[in-house]
Amino acid sequence: MSGGGVVGEGAAEMNERRVLILRTDGAARGNPGPAAAGVVIERADGTTVAEGKRTLGVLTSNQAEYRALILGLRAVARYTPAAVRVCLDSELVVKQMAGEYRVKDEALRPLYAEASALVRALPDVTFTHVPRARNARADALANAALDEAARHAREARA
Repeated sequence: MSGGGVVGEGAAEMNERRVLILRTDGAARGNPGPAAAGVVIERADGTTVAEGKRTLGVLTSNQAEYRALILGLRAVARYTPAAVRVCLDSELVVKQMAGEYRVKDEALRPLYAEASALVRALPDVTFTHVPRARNARADALANAALDEAARHAREARA
């Protein structure tokens, strides 16, 4: 049997396994300030496929949210999903990506354009605004990256 599925597995089950949830969070301590991203990719059943964190330099909170989204979209594309459900706690980014809000901030326009191009390259992408509590792992990863960067900076000065 070709296709890589489990023998006896129906098309609906195979597609359900290929629906991925992308949770991203960008954090900035100060606005602007040191910033970082947290990214979590999950299967539809909630099991974690991948996660990561990265410092981003000095950015505003909204710039950090977009950078996290871009990192997440690049990462999720590697898994060739049938659909992607993007969950963020940034209402601004969700509404801009859904076309409900215009991107007025000049600094966000190139980030929006990059994220939009990545979305167009993926099948069936939807955006959902979630409370921070439902985005806790991505938030924790972003904050861990910031904490690690601050600790390294302190150690370098010591």
